Amino acid sequence: MYDMHTHSHYSDDSSTPMNLMIEAAIEKGLDGIAITDHYDPDYPTPGFTFLPDFVGYQQDLEAYVEQFSQKIQVIRGLEIGIQHGTTINKCEETATSYPYDFLIGSFHCALGKDLCVDYFDRHAIEESYHLFYKYVNDCLKRFRNFDVLGHINIVDRYTPEIPPQELFLEEIKDILRLLVDRGHGLEINTSSFRYNLGNTTTPTRRILEMYKEVGGEILTVGSDAHSPLHVGYKLDWAREFAKSCGFRYLAYYKNRTPFMDPLD
Repeated sequence: MYDMHTHSHYSDDSSTPMNLMIEAAIEKGLDGIAITDHYDPDYPTPGFTFLPDFVGYQQDLEAYVEQFSQKIQVIRGLEIGIQHGTTINKCEETATSYPYDFLIGSFHCALGKDLCVDYFDRHAIEESYHLFYKYVNDCLKRFRNFDVLGHINIVDRYTPEIPPQELFLEEIKDILRLLVDRGHGLEINTSSFRYNLGNTTTPTRRILEMYKEVGGEILTVGSDAHSPLHVGYKLDWAREFAKSCGFRYLAYYKNRTPFMDPLD
């Protein structure tokens, strides 16, 4: 299996050297690991820039792709934090600045607010959800240079209370249709278990089934690990989850191209 979402010390929220993340993946018997450190320009919370040292990052990627080539496939990735306005221009420039194998498009902020810190301060919970999914849709109409949408319902991670998802399914379906129309994939992100979200998985079963209903086929799985301990975390569960929703393949990427790995 491939863990398609991991972080090293080039992300502000990790202190683990990249080689230790790769070595953990080898120890756990994975076929491949994507290093997808954070690039989140114009991050609104002081003290967190999420702007990696790209010179060092890319040098390490190249070195470890070669060093570990006989043991595991190292995938050169990046997780791009998408925001509106001129931030999208920065995302576009960075996406094309280096021959990445794989780009995750993610939302850690919305409407200029940090989802983890102060996003829910302005509006009631249900309205905040509606605004979040509308914001995601609006931004994705403007930014196309990514491969897979990361943790689509990340807003569930930070809300004071998770409202019924039925209230937002049409908005989510619009996002899923946009992904399919443009050839983008969707991610199963197993970090929801580490955030103690219980049955609210990322995505939920209904969202994943809906993705298939609208024609979605490209599906990656990732632990979102920030330490060696969590590399490969619950990927076996993700595999069975995908199968139970009718998917036949999981994808990994090289040179921005999806390769479909049969589930059976």
